[in-house]
Amino acid sequence: MDSLRDLPSVDQVLRQLESVDGLPHRVVVNEVRSVLGGRREALRAGLEPGSESIEQMVQQRLKALANSSLRPVINATGVILHTNLGRAPLPPFEPITGYSNLEYDLESGKRGKRDTHISALLESLLGKPGIVVNNNAAAVYLVLNELAAGGEVIISRGELIEIGDGFRIPDIMSRSGSIVREVGTTNRTRLDDYRQAISERTRLILRVHPSNFRVTGFTARPELRDLAALAHEHGVPLYEDLGSGCLADLRPFGVEEPLVADSLAVGADLVSFSCDKLLGGPQAGIIAGQTELVRQVRSNPMYRALRVDKLILQSLQVTLRHSLRHDWDSIPVMRMIGASLDELRRRAERVSNRLSGIPLRIERGESAIGGGSTPDQRLPTWMIELSPQNPVSFERRLRNAPVPVIARIEHDKILLDLRTVSEREEEWLIAAIRATEAE
Repeated sequence: MDSLRDLPSVDQVLRQLESVDGLPHRVVVNEVRSVLGGRREALRAGLEPGSESIEQMVQQRLKALANSSLRPVINATGVILHTNLGRAPLPPFEPITGYSNLEYDLESGKRGKRDTHISALLESLLGKPGIVVNNNAAAVYLVLNELAAGGEVIISRGELIEIGDGFRIPDIMSRSGSIVREVGTTNRTRLDDYRQAISERTRLILRVHPSNFRVTGFTARPELRDLAALAHEHGVPLYEDLGSGCLADLRPFGVEEPLVADSLAVGADLVSFSCDKLLGGPQAGIIAGQTELVRQVRSNPMYRALRVDKLILQSLQVTLRHSLRHDWDSIPVMRMIGASLDELRRRAERVSNRLSGIPLRIERGESAIGGGSTPDQRLPTWMIELSPQNPVSFERRLRNAPVPVIARIEHDKILLDLRTVSEREEEWLIAAIRATEAE
């Protein structure tokens, strides 16, 4: 087919289709029209048509509609909070598929608030009340919009950062209606810089934790405790965007990350953080701190637009209960961070023994926490190193396994880090490697 005249009609294509997967006629017709339209535009642009027939292209599109594109994958990269793979793997929970008491008080028989399902857990964990919105970016926007719209927010120049995917702190500040008041320099900001910037226009002092980058060398910034004292001296709230949301002390595992409870303890009036990073839960953002400020932020009309649904609340509730009991093994992120070198070596050997006949080695390496957390901090690990003739092709075939395997390629080697592979996934991993090797 090399001209517009050769294009079949919609009815001609419909008669040639072998199966429509039980989809309504209207849906099938729309897909046929879409494929024909694409082929027509390609011919007008002088592009060569692909080898697939129009019927084959329609069948592929119908198959894609009938099957879920969201699939489980095996993360063998060693990046624990892999942004492209959904960040924190969730602790198991059984979703309530029927009705629930999401906003119903069973005791009084009257309307309730969805906050009640996590509020007591947050207060027990943090010592302060908190609310939940759909992510930390929403939390930052909501706090600034409610507490500082029309007024100035003081922030160090070194904290006017881009978090990822074009999300920039100065942009979100501007959209919130607040006015950015920069102080200090990129690498050094002193307490006096904040002091001199405070005026009758000041509504908030914002501190942003550099969770996804590090500035080293000739640097300085005031201690949070001293900044809190200055803010309170002038009757200005201090808000810290912590980003990663670390509730457990990770220093025994070689990871330095500030604890949320510590920030509140030394005087931050409000904090916010992500739930799908070091907390190890679903995508959400928590705002916690002084009772009156939390209540005020919650009263903002945008809170309803940014609140979370029942599935997120249920998943978050499960995660918070594990944290409250210090049941770290039940939170996959914490289990991965805490995995010992001896354990990782044993698992690597166990998997390698099941791959007899395939050239491989067990080598020392490094895992990353990732997900915009703990930059430049790595965890020692043991990895399985494969040496296929064509590593790019091998990696692509792993990605197309029945349960896709996402691996790393370094120095023409395929690297598999079992730190981010659960034990129940080992059988799938072995099957994918064997099938790929046999192709």
